[in-house]
Amino acid sequence: MMGFLRLFTFAFIVSVASFTINADESLKLNDEVLGLIVFKSSVTDPSSHLSSWNQDDETPCSWMFVTCNPVTSRVTGLSLDGLSLSGKIGRGLEKLQNLKVLSLANNNFTGYLNHELSLLPNLEQLNLSRNGFSDRIPGSLMSSGSIKFLDLSENSLSGPVPEEFFINCLSLRSLSLSGNNLEGPIPTSLSKCTTLNHLDLSNNRFSGNLDFKPGMWSLIRIRTLDLSHNSFSGSIPNGVYALHDLKELSLQGNHFTGALPSDIGLCPHLKKLDLSNNLFTESVPESFHRLSSLNYLNLANNMLSGDFPQWIGSMGSLEYLDFSGNGLTGILPESMGDHLSSLSYISVSGNSLSGSIPSSLVSSSKLSVIRLRGNKLNGSIPDALFELGLDQIDFSRNELTGSIPQGSRKLFENLESLDLSGNRLTGDIPAEIGLNSKLRYLNLSWNNFETKIPPELGYFQNLTVLDLRYGSFQGSIPGDICDSGSLGILQLDGNSFTGSIPDEIGNCTSLYLLSMSHNSLTGSIPGSMSQLKKLKILKLEYNQLSGEIPQELGELENLLAVNISYNRLQGRLPTGGIFQSLEESSLEGNLGICSPLLKGPCKMNVPKPLVLNPFAYGNQMGRHRGEESDESSKSSGNHRFLSVSAIIAILAAVVISIGVLIISLLNISARRRLAFVDNALESCSSSSRSGASLSMGKLVWFDSKAGPDWGVNPESFLMKAAEIGGGVFGTVYKYIEDGSNNLAIKNLVVSNMIQYPEDFDREVRVLAKVRHPNLVSLKGYYWTPKLQLLVTDYIPNGSLQTRLHERPPSSPPLSWQSRFKILLGSAKGLAHLHHSFSPPIVHYNIKPSNILLDDNLNAKISDFGLTRLLSKLDKHVMNNRFQSALGYVAPELACQSLRVNEKCDVYGYGVLILELMTGRRPIEYGEDNVLILNEQVKVMLEEGNVLDCVDESMGEYPEEEVLPVLKLALVCTSQIPSSRPSMAEVVQILQVIKTPIPQRMEPF
Repeated sequence: MMGFLRLFTFAFIVSVASFTINADESLKLNDEVLGLIVFKSSVTDPSSHLSSWNQDDETPCSWMFVTCNPVTSRVTGLSLDGLSLSGKIGRGLEKLQNLKVLSLANNNFTGYLNHELSLLPNLEQLNLSRNGFSDRIPGSLMSSGSIKFLDLSENSLSGPVPEEFFINCLSLRSLSLSGNNLEGPIPTSLSKCTTLNHLDLSNNRFSGNLDFKPGMWSLIRIRTLDLSHNSFSGSIPNGVYALHDLKELSLQGNHFTGALPSDIGLCPHLKKLDLSNNLFTESVPESFHRLSSLNYLNLANNMLSGDFPQWIGSMGSLEYLDFSGNGLTGILPESMGDHLSSLSYISVSGNSLSGSIPSSLVSSSKLSVIRLRGNKLNGSIPDALFELGLDQIDFSRNELTGSIPQGSRKLFENLESLDLSGNRLTGDIPAEIGLNSKLRYLNLSWNNFETKIPPELGYFQNLTVLDLRYGSFQGSIPGDICDSGSLGILQLDGNSFTGSIPDEIGNCTSLYLLSMSHNSLTGSIPGSMSQLKKLKILKLEYNQLSGEIPQELGELENLLAVNISYNRLQGRLPTGGIFQSLEESSLEGNLGICSPLLKGPCKMNVPKPLVLNPFAYGNQMGRHRGEESDESSKSSGNHRFLSVSAIIAILAAVVISIGVLIISLLNISARRRLAFVDNALESCSSSSRSGASLSMGKLVWFDSKAGPDWGVNPESFLMKAAEIGGGVFGTVYKYIEDGSNNLAIKNLVVSNMIQYPEDFDREVRVLAKVRHPNLVSLKGYYWTPKLQLLVTDYIPNGSLQTRLHERPPSSPPLSWQSRFKILLGSAKGLAHLHHSFSPPIVHYNIKPSNILLDDNLNAKISDFGLTRLLSKLDKHVMNNRFQSALGYVAPELACQSLRVNEKCDVYGYGVLILELMTGRRPIEYGEDNVLILNEQVKVMLEEGNVLDCVDESMGEYPEEEVLPVLKLALVCTSQIPSSRPSMAEVVQILQVIKTPIPQRMEPF
């Protein structure tokens, strides 16, 4: 009996225990359902992807996007990628204690990263990339120590990465924080992640240097390291060789300085190396040739020097090679193509390479892109190179000669872009070029072809840009040049085209820029141009076009700029569109265009009425034969009357002609007498007056409205004008005219250098044509042998010199936005001077005192072209001019053996950038030393503390914009003129810097 009781008791206890275990297991399963339902309640699901999630289910293992362990039925994976979900990560996920994979990538989640994620003890993969998470990264996110793969890229996370973030990272294999707004230095605790294979911190605002110990090079298992597009600075310390397994190293888009790390050549497995867009100097280390596995090498846009590496051919695995935008010299090795059989992309543009194009490149059968732009390469283009299946060819701005190779069908079936501009090419354009169906960009400008445009150019189906400017092309413009209908830009300026503009130009319906200036085109402007509805820019100046402008052109609503100056046009302007608001410079030099801006005659091309004798041909309808004799006698009488009238008209014309001739002779005689009297009076006046007095002179106004009435002597004006400044070239006065705008007048220091008014008038008229929103407009001048005045607009807000260095306490300092606006405006003004005139107009005196500011702080460059005007300045004036511009003058100006050109202005502009960014003068004198601003900024940039030199009065500023601007300034102030960019490139760089990061594009 007792045995039976013991057995019963044991069975009861076992059954109770079994019930308890099953109850606990059921409870846990219900907790996971509950946790996911709570998570779902905070999520917006517009496409109902989570409709299968039912809170009444006992387990979530049958739900969409949920993965469970088949043995334990516990949730191990939750993958909701790309479901357009939004909301925040709330509570609930902490219930999934067995979760190993959580992926919410490519959705619209916002808010901060929930600290509850750190409570998942078994989480190994966490992917929250491509969402809108913001705020800071929680330091405890990896506190579980189990995470192997973490991707937080493409969010809006900000602030520094906490030091404790990497405390428990021993399991971490892959980490991506790219595409956020993270800043500050990399935490030193990163060195604890000794098993890390992939690290991507690109596209953030990280700063500092890589020289921390233990540091980056202690991650000996790293395979891919991407620190690109941050603000790291300083030199790269030795130790890269310790990363023995490294396969990809991307450091582009930072501010690294110094020499390239030579021990990179000791990384045997390296396949990709990108060090572009930094400030690296010196030559390319020879140890790089050991990288036998390297297939991608990009060192573009640094400050590298020395000869082009002749060992480049030993890197037989290279597929991508870019050395563009440096200062490399020497030649391209003839053997480079023999061993680079895998090469598909090569760019060495923007260096100083010489010699010929290696013919061995034809051995690189996989080559698709070759860019040699902006060097000093000479010789002819290898014929065999045009037999490859190339996609892009850019040999522009070299010294190549000979003709364009015929090319093969393989080339013209693949080619998308061909740029041979800025060379010395001659001969015909190959007819085979018309076989191409993919070509989108064709630039043959600035060559010496001396041939006609081949009709095959009209066969292109995809051509969007055709640039043949200054290519010495002849003949007429083909009517079928736009048969494809895809052309967007057509530039034919500066050639010897004759004949009329073809009516078929109306077929170019995709055009938005049409430029045919500086040719010998005749005939009228075709009315078919009115079909160019997308046209924005039309340039027809300096031709021989005649007749009236078609009124239909006024219907072109998108037209923004038109220049029809210096033709033989006449009559009314079109009433619509931009034509009624054109400036004088766009209309001048024609026969008789009717415009209030022009002072010349207005000639209307309207035919005179034709009066016929009603009896001249008789009445041929309804007449009887009996009336014919009457009509015949009347007709005979009228014929006699017409003859008499004709005789009288001829006699009258002869009399009038004789009268006009007599009056003209009398006028000439009178003018000579008046000129003699004027000269005599001036001679008498000069002999009787003191040297300080003013004699009669010539007053000329270029503005459409009449200038102020100064009379014949400017002494009355000088009595009213107030002196507002002065310089080496003369004193500046402000003249207040009742009822009109204020004017500024510069009294030039002439020293009897310009004795002939014709010379002065010719040079001043050139400057008067220079019109730009960022240049001070020249209104007129006054000339005598003793006094020469230039009249310009008065700019009310003074000079940048006063606003920057002589600011009164009551005036607020310039903000970053204002300073950038001034820099960009000044750059645009200089670019107009350099690139819109041939020869370029060089300022030679760029400094803050010559940058004037209007009421809206728009920059207006003054005193441009004065060195052109006063080309005979004596040594005293020139010495004073250089003394007043110390620190702004390019070093080559001190060496007369060098060719002085627009690069001098680029140097002065670079100093201007530094002055605006730092608030300091270019040269400052201490008690026992002299501080040169650009040298000091360069040193601070190399040391990694360049932001310490930024003007504190500027207030808050974006580092991602200020740092590139400072870097641009140092490039502009390079000691080597050829290393400085053009002002057009400066404008483009500034616009890219100010463009929001997601919208930036790589310059081509």
